[in-house]
Amino acid sequence: MIEEMRIRDLGVISDATLPLGPGLTVVTGETGAGKTMVVTALGLLLGARSDAGSVRLGAKAASAEAVLRIETGGSVAQRALEAGAELTERAGTAELILARTVTAEGRSRAHVGGRAAPVGVLSELGEQLVVVHGQSDQLRLRGTVAQRGALDKYGGAELAARREAYEAAFLRWKQAHTEREQLHSDQRERLREAESLAAAVDEITALEPLPGEDQALKAESMRLGNVEELRTAALTAHQSLISEEIGASADAVSLVDEAKRQLESVAQHDSALGTLGSRVAEVGYLLADISSELAAYAATLDGEGPGRLDEVESRRAALSVLIRKYAPTIDEVLAWRDTASMRLAVLEQDSTRADALDAEIAELDSALHEHAAALTGLRTDAARELAARVSAELTALAMPDAELHISVEPAEKLAAHGADEVSFALQPHPGSGPRPLGKGASGGELSRVMLAIEVVLAAVDPVPTFVFDEVDAGVGGKAAVEIGRRLAMLADHVQVIVVTHLPQVAAFAQHHIRVTKNVSHGAETDGFTTSDVEVLPESERVRELARMLAGQEDSASAQAHAEELLADAARTSSR
Repeated sequence: MIEEMRIRDLGVISDATLPLGPGLTVVTGETGAGKTMVVTALGLLLGARSDAGSVRLGAKAASAEAVLRIETGGSVAQRALEAGAELTERAGTAELILARTVTAEGRSRAHVGGRAAPVGVLSELGEQLVVVHGQSDQLRLRGTVAQRGALDKYGGAELAARREAYEAAFLRWKQAHTEREQLHSDQRERLREAESLAAAVDEITALEPLPGEDQALKAESMRLGNVEELRTAALTAHQSLISEEIGASADAVSLVDEAKRQLESVAQHDSALGTLGSRVAEVGYLLADISSELAAYAATLDGEGPGRLDEVESRRAALSVLIRKYAPTIDEVLAWRDTASMRLAVLEQDSTRADALDAEIAELDSALHEHAAALTGLRTDAARELAARVSAELTALAMPDAELHISVEPAEKLAAHGADEVSFALQPHPGSGPRPLGKGASGGELSRVMLAIEVVLAAVDPVPTFVFDEVDAGVGGKAAVEIGRRLAMLADHVQVIVVTHLPQVAAFAQHHIRVTKNVSHGAETDGFTTSDVEVLPESERVRELARMLAGQEDSASAQAHAEELLADAARTSSR
């Protein structure tokens, strides 16, 4: 809801603040006073194209600003936050400020919540916040998508539940079709992939590589390739530690043993030498162990000849083939084989999966057509009822011969929304053919058609604010009273702002704004026109209605008639 608007240097309005509230607000004034500037300002705030010609003569720029109350956490608040807006929260709602500036050179700037934003953001927010119906404005129900959406909302909970079931079935049906088409289109490629993977898995499995085998064989190959050097080194080291030949030079074990005996023989004279003797004994044991292991190592080398080396190199060559083809190491080759085996299992199930998809698609197709048929029936019933109600409203709005036609026709193919094409058309009088909304009707007639539709849809498809510009064009008398009454009915659900010339319409308002034209006649400003905007108290409303009735706001009879209009409107609204 719009709580307040401020307009500065726009058209003939120099500076005006309009406090707005819930319910019905009317804007009145003499012709040329600048009433439509209120609608123009709203258009700027909703992202309409700017016009340098709308800047007041002599001013550098025109601006419009509005304070709106929106739902915290709603889609409007979310989009505003995405644009960087700052929101002020209060009692479960948030305050959002929209602003637009147009310079005399034609440059335009937009602000959302105190932050600069593209004008397109204003358009996005405006679509959810305000609907403007005027002589040349876009109709929110002009497109078939919007018309179908409005009809579905009018259809109520049963239609909504059926559409939800249809959409879920359609989504799965579409996914199954896509998957099956992909299986068929990729069949040759998938067969080639399966054959290649199967051959690779068989090749790896046939060789039966072990984790880490490539590194283990490399180490063994190094050892076998240097067996003589290794044997010589081991035996020489063994003999240095312990000599097995009589008369050989002293070995390390014998020398250590001699040192141990010398220290033990005098240990009773000094405990320090006894401790050192124990440590020398430990060295002797260690040298004996190493000597034994060297002898055992040399013995193993005697059993590994050139035959084993040939086996190792042959195995390494076979493993190298796998490494060149599939991965840098045998461990990674084994991991690749496991992944390839899983992929192969999936590919081998293609034929089975295709059969399962065919069966599922047949089942889904049957359910989908069942949901679509039910949805068509519900839409047809809702279209008949909605068209009848809107046509009845048109009769009361001085269009007694006009009828709204809502067609629900079969679509060329199933779509996400169902099997129907929905369209709204107006038949202005008998004998003429129904024509799409926006064609074949005057601006005033079209505004009344949209008012009739909005009144019927208000309870199920509300937009926070509606603006009607000259909705009463070309009517008067009882028809004008009916227009006022229906605007008041619409205002029971949403905020409604109406620019009007008719006192019968203005009498139904909860808030009355008057635009007054002033022409200055000074030496420097001769002929310069400005307009004042003010919210009328109840006493001034009578004078303004008297002016609208008779052009004589001070006439007692005109004021009496105005008071009667207000009283009748109050009685009608309270019913």
